[in-house]
Parts: sequence; structure tokens; C-alpha cells
Amino acid sequence: MEYMSQEGFDKLVAELRQMENVELPQVREAIAEARDKGDLSENFEYHAAKREQARLLGRIRFKQRVLANARVIDTSRLGSDTVQLLCKVEITNLANNSRMSYTIASPHEANLREGKISIKSPIAEALLNKKVGDVVEVRVPAGTLRLRIENIQR
Repeated sequence: MEYMSQEGFDKLVAELRQMENVELPQVREAIAEARDKGDLSENFEYHAAKREQARLLGRIRFKQRVLANARVIDTSRLGSDTVQLLCKVEITNLANNSRMSYTIASPHEANLREGKISIKSPIAEALLNKKVGDVVEVRVPAGTLRLRIENIQR
């Protein structure tokens, strides 16, 4: 089961519709055009279009499975006293006193540019169920980080 925000769920639905209603018909049209050119055994365009169709169908099946197992979280029912999914956490790296702010998101919504980290990441896993003022140690590829939770927001 995948828990996610309503925004993330709607984005996945839109991506799926785009693939099914726009991209897939384009690929099928490319296959038909390549097929009309004659001998299929040495037709590069045909084989490339078939590979693209297989890749696209795989992505469509993956998104369908994710959506079938998705559960949208009602954020109004979540508390803000501990770190949980869909909460914004402000933390301080105790090694250099730098402050960071992340939103804990589902793996399908994670985007570091937007400040969203996956709930399955080492940092998020270490922060889960902790409170403001708690200090956590996180093992990351670069070593061990000591982080203090400064603020938790919904």
C-alpha cells in the first residue's frame, strides 16, 4: 500500500492519462507508418517504435499498479507533534549548524528540488515519529549525520 497526498495522486492520474491518451496513440501510429514501408526484418524505424511501445506499456502498467495500491492521506487528521508522512520538518545539521527544511513524501512524490524527500530515505526513516528538540543520528553514504529537529509543520 502506498500512502500519498491528494496532489501526488492527482499528478499520477494525469501522467497516466497523458501516456494512455496521447503518447500511446502516437507510438501506435509510428508503428503503422513504419510497417507500411515494407520489409520488417531490416526496418529500424519499426523496431525502434516497437521498443518505445514496450517501454511505454511498462510505464503505464507500473503507474496503474501504484494507483491501484494508493491511499490518499487526509492531512487534517494527522497531528503535528511528531514527524510523519506529509509533514514539513525543519532540521539543523549539528556538524556545521546548517538548517534544512524537508517535506516527508511518498517515494512517488519525492523531488529534492521541491524539498520533498522520500519516506524511505535514510534521513526520513531516522526522523519518523520523533519530536521537536530530538537529536537523531543518520547513516548516509558520506558518513553519519547528527540532526536536531527544530520545527514540525502540517
